[in-house]
Amino acid sequence: MNIRMIIKTIGYLLMVEAGCMLPSLVVSLINQQNDTKAFIISIIFLTVLGFIMSEIPSRNNTFYARDGFAIVSLGWILVSVFGALPYVISGAIPSYVDAFFETVSGFTTTGSSILREIEGLPKGILFWRSFTNWVGGMDVLVMMISVLPAAGANTAHIMKAESPGPDPGKLVPRIGKSSKILYLMYAGLSLIMVVLLLLGGMPLYDTLIHAFSTAGTGGFSNRNLSVGAYNNIYFEIIIGIFMFVFGVNFTLYYQSLKGNLKSAIKDEEFRFYFFTVIAAIILITWNLRGTVFSTIGESLRHSFFQVNSIITTTGFSSTNFDLWPSFSKAILVLLMFIGGSAGSTAGGLKCVRCMLLFKTVKHEVRKVIHPRSVYNITYNGKTVDDSRISGVKTYFFIYMVIFSVALLLISLDGYDMVSNFTTVTAAISNVGPGLGVAGPFGSFADYSALSKLVLSFAMLFGRLEIYPLLILFAPTFWKKVNI
Repeated sequence: MNIRMIIKTIGYLLMVEAGCMLPSLVVSLINQQNDTKAFIISIIFLTVLGFIMSEIPSRNNTFYARDGFAIVSLGWILVSVFGALPYVISGAIPSYVDAFFETVSGFTTTGSSILREIEGLPKGILFWRSFTNWVGGMDVLVMMISVLPAAGANTAHIMKAESPGPDPGKLVPRIGKSSKILYLMYAGLSLIMVVLLLLGGMPLYDTLIHAFSTAGTGGFSNRNLSVGAYNNIYFEIIIGIFMFVFGVNFTLYYQSLKGNLKSAIKDEEFRFYFFTVIAAIILITWNLRGTVFSTIGESLRHSFFQVNSIITTTGFSSTNFDLWPSFSKAILVLLMFIGGSAGSTAGGLKCVRCMLLFKTVKHEVRKVIHPRSVYNITYNGKTVDDSRISGVKTYFFIYMVIFSVALLLISLDGYDMVSNFTTVTAAISNVGPGLGVAGPFGSFADYSALSKLVLSFAMLFGRLEIYPLLILFAPTFWKKVNI
């Protein structure tokens, strides 16, 4: 393992994080609130520490797959550890455990919060809170690769370790160029959303906050009642549409821009994602009409928004869906597990994994009925090899093991099963709000420090697709080998 190169690369990462705090410092200076000093201290500390780490001499500038996994896992942990500094230094979140939880939630685009009162916090702090959603959506490591070529030695290992969803791929042969293309598309869609919200009359500051959180599918708002505080149908439609947009595999957007729109539309995962959203909206609208809302229009309005918010794991709320009928809440919980598309900013198991699991079940049933027949599992017209199917099944098993352990640990706090179950689901699927204690209008503040740390690592496991973080606990990972 090339320890020196790992330290150097994480040093670059910390300097990038310092740069990411600059917009929040500007917001703080403009509003002249008591968070300016916190950002100045944090930026200086991260810059100095990152520079010292990046200047460590290294004889070998290459690293291998496990070094990439180490950079991703340790990098995400340290970015969260130091990203909590502005909260603690400013006094916005005095408890470091709470600040760490809030920062992890931001960077992993989960959107869970320990804050009971949001609107009274300094604007710079709230800006940083939502900006972590935006940076975490496409990932600060991808940003580092795109803006710091000096950190780009064998960056394919970093991209492979970090990319959301199975079989991450490159848009173009060069990794650095791929990361630039991703960020250009990401920033372009974010800018379009900003313009549309401004045209609807949303204040610029609020617009940036909600655009950052929508793009990263993080769900942090500067309002206590989230998007529901505006009670504005136009805002809900725009945000709802863009939540769906950011839940689509970005590779399909690139294919469409290259003129291959038909191939993107025929993509099996996109179709699964699209029709799952439509089906959920129809079912919840039917269930809400006459029980929660008097008209089909109002039922459709909130169903459309919450379905897109939950399946993309954004976590915004237009209403308190914790008060909805059990049938509607059950659908939302299922959507939490499914999540968005691979290669998107959304969390969850990802649609492609769910599809392959369904196809595997169908395949096994066929083998039982016709044991001598030969059937292949296909995806987008191509045969899926056994190793990929095995990988999906293994991932699902580990996912459920981590889910079960986290559920057992937070159950020690004594809250009801619905609250605990949906809280862990919201954490590991990077959704944000759950039901009950941590519902859309609640918070995670009442959970113990142990539970907050457990949930923080559940968020990291979910965002990093389990393996980068899991291998840190493997003794053989740290043994010295040739490769």
